[in-house]
Amino acid sequence: MTGKDILFWDETLFKDPSVLEPDYLPEYFPHRESQLNGLRFALKPALRGMRPLNCLLVGPPGTGKTSAVMKVFGEVEAHATGVVTVKVNCQIDSTRFAVMSRIYRKLFGISPPNSGVAFRKIFEAVVNFLVSSEKVLLVALDDLNYLCYEGHANEVMYSLLRAHEQYPGTKIGIIGIVNDASDLYCLDSRVNSVFLPEDIPFPRYENVEILDILKDRVKYGFYPKVISDELLELVVSYVERTGDLRVGIDLLKRSGFNAERRGSRTISSEDVEKTYEASKLLHLCRGISLLSDPEKHLLELIAKKGEVHAGELYKSFHELTQLGYTRFYGIVNKLQVLNYIDADFTGKGQRGRTRIINTKFRAEDVLNCLEKK
Repeated sequence: MTGKDILFWDETLFKDPSVLEPDYLPEYFPHRESQLNGLRFALKPALRGMRPLNCLLVGPPGTGKTSAVMKVFGEVEAHATGVVTVKVNCQIDSTRFAVMSRIYRKLFGISPPNSGVAFRKIFEAVVNFLVSSEKVLLVALDDLNYLCYEGHANEVMYSLLRAHEQYPGTKIGIIGIVNDASDLYCLDSRVNSVFLPEDIPFPRYENVEILDILKDRVKYGFYPKVISDELLELVVSYVERTGDLRVGIDLLKRSGFNAERRGSRTISSEDVEKTYEASKLLHLCRGISLLSDPEKHLLELIAKKGEVHAGELYKSFHELTQLGYTRFYGIVNKLQVLNYIDADFTGKGQRGRTRIINTKFRAEDVLNCLEKK
């Protein structure tokens, strides 16, 4: 390394580190224009003081669902003083009281008391404020499926969706965000009959789309010539394994840190490869932590059994969970979409077709993540 290649202690490779954070909202939001327009169309009535259409955003992790909502929410709040937007992380706020408390904080700027106050009291304060101020409320329920796991989904959805029946003049729209529509198996007919969302699918990014997005992050996040085009292609190849764009953004940031630690002005292939080896288990564990208990049970069985026929796997799954074949089949499909397993059909079954199922990751890595759940 020559003198001009050395990065001094008071220098950095990062032009704007915030660009490489997972919650950064870029001005340039490519390859999601149809989804953004779908959201804008559904929420447009709120700009005129009307109740908006409900939405359901469906797609694997890291495909831009939450970012799209936050971008459109920003546009709405910038142009409509009569609309209030609230994003609720249902992994954190997974009860009816917690969801309503999050909304209360947005409306009043303070948190309601943690104890001694009934849900109804908080709910009435929220809806009375909306009616008296003639404001429309847009609520994004991120990872809505977590309300199902905790058994609170129907209570939350019913309270919000039917508020106008008990409190005339209340205008509330819900944007549900899930990885898989089958995650909402818990919603009952009284909720589904009023939810009736506009479905907005978010498919996995393709190779050229991932490259385009990461190039933009590199352009604004790093100084020129910090990372070569060839190394950026390597990062893209790692992202393709998971389908999660956040993996690529995190890889860029951590690779930059590794290069700085070495005192280098450029990121090397070793920086990228070491970063991926160190962080891939972290990303795998994060993804697995988002699965429901039945999904974790099935993934654990697959990791322990290795290559296994679907029939044998279902028998073990049913003995463990008492769940039926329809639920089993849905979970297999979800784990395949999330890129955790291979579940290819063969011609060797009793009826001519059966599935051979195996994990795409090392079994010990999967089991280590499941132990941390």
